Amino acid sequence: MAFIAARPWLLALLAAFLVQAMKFATDWAIRRRPNFRVLTSTGGMPSSHSAGVCALSTAIYVREGGMSTLFSVVLYFSFIVMYDATGLRRSAGLQAAILNRIVDEQFNHHRKAGEGRLKELLGHTPFEVLVGAILGILFALAWYPPNG
Repeated sequence: MAFIAARPWLLALLAAFLVQAMKFATDWAIRRRPNFRVLTSTGGMPSSHSAGVCALSTAIYVREGGMSTLFSVVLYFSFIVMYDATGLRRSAGLQAAILNRIVDEQFNHHRKAGEGRLKELLGHTPFEVLVGAILGILFALAWYPPNG
């Protein structure tokens, strides 16, 4: 426990892993069979990237203070990660869905056997990012209680 508490980056990895494990367990409960790809896939509810970066930002805030340079840098990059999840990666996923639909409708008879489709679930909705962020903050506060 003290090993992780002394290394906020490990806490961030643990938070992201636990959120990803939560997605795996939810998927297993719904589909009634394990899908281990969920453990390494992007997208879905909640955002493990947001949980990880918010856990890291919160840990640095509690340890170093809100006026520290380190907190400012970590917070800035956390916003970039969360913006990217809802912006660029989400747009790429929506474009993949459109391209898959076009290929299905127009070129299905030319498709080679076993040829894969583009991955559509790449990014997150703003709500998925918000839930991930809240989980990351709560997780970090459980490890690093303020004034504790």
